[in-house]
Amino acid sequence: MRGTFGEEAFDEEDDAEAGSAGGTLTVTIGEDAAPRLDKALAAAVPEAASLSRSRLMRMIADGDVLRDGVAVTDPKAKVAEGQVYVLTLAPAVNIETLPEDIPLSVVYEDADLIVIDKPAGMVVHPAPGTPSGTLVNALLHHCGDTLSGIGGARRPGIVHRIDKDTTGLLVVAKSDRAHQGLARQFEDHSVTRRYLAVVHGVPQASDPRLRGLRGVSFEAGGILRLATHLARHKTDRQRQAVVWEQGRHAVTRARVVEAFGAEAALVECWLETGRTHQIRVHLAYAGHGLLGDQTYGGTRRLSEKLFGAGAALANAFPRQALHAASLGFDHPVTGARVEFTSPLPSDMAALVNGLRAH
Repeated sequence: MRGTFGEEAFDEEDDAEAGSAGGTLTVTIGEDAAPRLDKALAAAVPEAASLSRSRLMRMIADGDVLRDGVAVTDPKAKVAEGQVYVLTLAPAVNIETLPEDIPLSVVYEDADLIVIDKPAGMVVHPAPGTPSGTLVNALLHHCGDTLSGIGGARRPGIVHRIDKDTTGLLVVAKSDRAHQGLARQFEDHSVTRRYLAVVHGVPQASDPRLRGLRGVSFEAGGILRLATHLARHKTDRQRQAVVWEQGRHAVTRARVVEAFGAEAALVECWLETGRTHQIRVHLAYAGHGLLGDQTYGGTRRLSEKLFGAGAALANAFPRQALHAASLGFDHPVTGARVEFTSPLPSDMAALVNGLRAH
């Protein structure tokens, strides 16, 4: 299923930002959709539009959902595959997000964009639980009023994001033309993003358990491919879960960079889609959850007999061991291909060295 915002198209990636600046969002009902309007729209709209089901129900009641130019005001209205709905989005509310003098690791900057190496513990944009201390607060101080406003008041210039405790590279638009160009590239998957993760176990093509797992396959070179749908967990709304009948299509690839015995491995991951927590959920589903991941990693611990001090370091690692290590895209103004890399942060480097030593 697919939605378009104004003249731009957005798929269902968690990374692309859409809708908060107002305008219209066109949604086409796909196959296997829920039979009633509110549920079908909740599944079909891009995550980037940030439209909860409760907000969609208010929009339906207010006459902001049209089919063939006529408002549909019944949330229980029957839907069918191929129907097209146009949603009218109100502009973002102008809230006060204050500039804060927070140090930033700037990898690259010009008049149109800035590339940041985000530390662990930093939230990308303000939210009800984190109104300050975010990357946006820091950018407002660093860039002044040069950030793109397309993302709305809460997320100026933000075209993608990474989790609070994930480190690494993130590009932010400083001009509206850069924002539009970057959003299109995230939508068509031409942005390259590589992550490094330390996981439990070693994902190998020779593992019969993996080969028998639904949605798992191996490509040339021993590359693990995970293809599932992802949706919010039924009982824990802060988590995502692998599903098959609903949710959003998600594809992750991974390869082993270095194995530490049979107990742990450094893996490189790259995304075909960009859903919330995608790498973390997919690797946990495959039985290779990230070290330090309190949400998806489970209770597995490394053996101190095998790893000595390295096991103690791994078992006490305070965050998911995930780092956005490389980022490549076409500069949205010059057209030149640009590539950026970031070395492992000190905590993950120490973790890898500790495992390697034993």
